[in-house]
Amino acid sequence: MSDATTALLLEAVFGFPALGVLVLALPAWFGVKMREHFTVAVLGVAFTASMVASLLLMGHLAVSGEPFVEARLGSWFHVDHYSFELRLVGDHLSLPFATFSSMLVGLVVAFSRRYLHLEPGFLRFFLLLALFGTGVQLVVLAGTLDLVLFGWELVGLTSALLIGFFHERPAPVRHGFRALVTYRACDIGLLGAAVWLHHTTGSASLVESAPWLGFAAPLDGSEAMIVGFLLLWASMGKSAQVPLSGWLPRAMEGPTNSSAIFYGAISIHLGPYLLLRSGLILEQAPLVSYCVIAIGAATALHGTFVGRVQTDIKSSLAYASMAQVGLIFVEIGLGLQLIALVHIVGHATLRSLQILRSPSLLHDHHHLEQALGNRLPATGQHLERLVPRFFQPWLYRHALERGYLDTLMVNYVAGSFRRVMLSVDSVDRWLADRLGRPGPRKSRSSSMGTGGPVNSTAAPIERKEIR
Repeated sequence: MSDATTALLLEAVFGFPALGVLVLALPAWFGVKMREHFTVAVLGVAFTASMVASLLLMGHLAVSGEPFVEARLGSWFHVDHYSFELRLVGDHLSLPFATFSSMLVGLVVAFSRRYLHLEPGFLRFFLLLALFGTGVQLVVLAGTLDLVLFGWELVGLTSALLIGFFHERPAPVRHGFRALVTYRACDIGLLGAAVWLHHTTGSASLVESAPWLGFAAPLDGSEAMIVGFLLLWASMGKSAQVPLSGWLPRAMEGPTNSSAIFYGAISIHLGPYLLLRSGLILEQAPLVSYCVIAIGAATALHGTFVGRVQTDIKSSLAYASMAQVGLIFVEIGLGLQLIALVHIVGHATLRSLQILRSPSLLHDHHHLEQALGNRLPATGQHLERLVPRFFQPWLYRHALERGYLDTLMVNYVAGSFRRVMLSVDSVDRWLADRLGRPGPRKSRSSSMGTGGPVNSTAAPIERKEIR
């Protein structure tokens, strides 16, 4: 293929999902009601075309032996020495991600046609799903960390909105807001890493490395460590790693099909994707790699033990996903990048199908027991044999309390922040009292000089405070 053809195909991988968003959003903006079949057909065609384009590019890389293909779309703006480049890159990391992302989003589109039939928010769900798929393709195909940040925010926004899809109930809205707060707190790491890379290397673009492109590492080890920790912080929030894992089981309040695509398949694996792009930085800062291993191992143990005491299938699968992503973190920290990529593709596909089938899983389980005439044997007995008996009751209580992470985060992190903000508010009120608050406005008659008496006994204007 010529460079123009590969660039056109690369633009198609991102462009078809974006076009699907426009086709659904524009009529909805003008109040045009679309039939369910049309909505499903638009997204089915968009993500199928995106998958075909990415498969063609993967075949081209395999035949030609080229390390990557790219499409330069110019720049968004220039400020002095800084330029926001619109550059898409397809290599041996981004194209497999783009392929299975399009495939799984298309699968969820087909599944959701009947699952959400006659649902009042039918169009809203598919529009958010299309926007999510567009954001994912932008993250994986972005040739600069600046462009990654743009897609990263789209993914986070649509995730939170779909968690609160059933907004008539308070719990989904509350859990969606919690996920959004976690995302926003950790996205500071991604923004800080982009700024620091521009400051130290002059660019946040991908450079050639093995086995795929990666972000250039600062030459100074301490600066590389700062960038590495910022990227790790961003990855932890997106992938629900300890201690920021409390939002993931609560995210299952959303529709089952969105849970499958977000927290079983794609969204939760964007954290490992970011770390796979950061291979050069991890090599330059070994301490960051050790932290990636430690956090991944702690999350794998936490997800394994807490998941065993869950009483509903979706929460159990959420903790299972958390544990597997923790193992992927360990693989990345050990430098096993190809194994991590294979693990991501396999786990995303399997977990997505499991969550899609979760509503009927218990029914199938009962049918299997009836066919066998006996209860199925319990699984995970090897874990109980590994733990000393005197330690098991404590571990069981620890798992029931979900590792006490929620209590620690609410009381010591969110609570401390709230106390600091209340102290700032108290200081602000004290200063306002010392400097003098504005008095009540004069009556209209007195201000116009009519000579009428001023009612000095009138009640002062009550000041309502919004907390």
